[in-house]
Amino acid sequence: MSDDMQKMLNTADLSVGDVVEGTVTDIEDKRVLVDIGYKFPGVIPIRELSPLRVEHPSDVVQVGQKVEARVQKLDDEGEAVILSRREAGAERAWGDLREKFENQTAFEVTVHDVVKGGLVTDVGVRGFIPASLVDRHFVDNLEEYKGKTVKVRVVEFDPENNKLILSRKAVLEEEHEREVQQKIASFEPGTVVEGTVQRLTNFGAFVDVGGVDGLVHISELAWHHVDDPAEVVQPGDKVKVRILAVDPEAGRISLSIKEAAPSPWEQYANEFQPGDVVTGKVVRLVDFGAFVELRPGLEGLVHVSQISHQHVAKPSDVLEEGQEVQVRILSVEPERKRISLSIKDTQEPPRRREREPQRYSTQHDDNSGTGVTIGDLFRDLFKK
Repeated sequence: MSDDMQKMLNTADLSVGDVVEGTVTDIEDKRVLVDIGYKFPGVIPIRELSPLRVEHPSDVVQVGQKVEARVQKLDDEGEAVILSRREAGAERAWGDLREKFENQTAFEVTVHDVVKGGLVTDVGVRGFIPASLVDRHFVDNLEEYKGKTVKVRVVEFDPENNKLILSRKAVLEEEHEREVQQKIASFEPGTVVEGTVQRLTNFGAFVDVGGVDGLVHISELAWHHVDDPAEVVQPGDKVKVRILAVDPEAGRISLSIKEAAPSPWEQYANEFQPGDVVTGKVVRLVDFGAFVELRPGLEGLVHVSQISHQHVAKPSDVLEEGQEVQVRILSVEPERKRISLSIKDTQEPPRRREREPQRYSTQHDDNSGTGVTIGDLFRDLFKK
């Protein structure tokens, strides 16, 4: 039998595209020799060993190792079968990755290299983790991830263009959300806990309580009116907060700083007694009077009838918000949280004009009038 016939018999059941299994028999600088059970040895060029860049074949395989490879070419002249371990792995990998992508399954990978803009891993195909998807926060040094095993999820799947984008951040976000929900579910409304102010917004402050960010609405920052959260707290401040409400599903928690502190009534009410004259600030004007702040968050009412000795139709006719005024305490009712005040009682009442005796006129024959008092009339009457 001729050599050509023998070659044909040895390779007759091999076709380009077939996937075969073999054992690594030798490792050279640019290729790996594999025994695939045929007369011709299998040859895997270095570029076909891995979807990643390989410096030396020994970085990927060892002598005696079992490998799978796809037949790329039957080289009769070179008496070899050209194989691709990379293609064989990719076919199987893309099918597995499609399932993971559709089910959003998280899985572990090893970071093989750090390149500009992210991390590279071998999952049968080249997987890329962009720097923005490595962690929940900005990572300054990606080199610390090289060689580490991390859990990722497929976020972009494109086998036609050999493009696979992975995200570690997506896995971390999901884990964080689960932890947040568990922690929120453990909080009891009404409980007072300590937290740290994280950031301020125009509508309030976010406070970290046990790893969970809760919102303190601007109306819950203090007992007195607050225009800007920065008037009360700053990022980094340690504060006590009362838990108002929890929503584990939405991942929200509502907090109050003012409810964790004594109320103005508890702090200041005993400072005032009926008859005291104090200085306050007009904070609200309404049709029936003016509310005057005596201490932060502690207000009393000046009824419209107590604003002035003169008639006042509308409080805004004589008062302005922000105006400082002196008031007299009329009554303090802690149980009703009411303080009645008077502005007019701190002012001198206007003097009344002295009335002149009323005089009447009598007519004489000469039509001239003479003024007489009513007392004169009575005296004349008794004389008669």
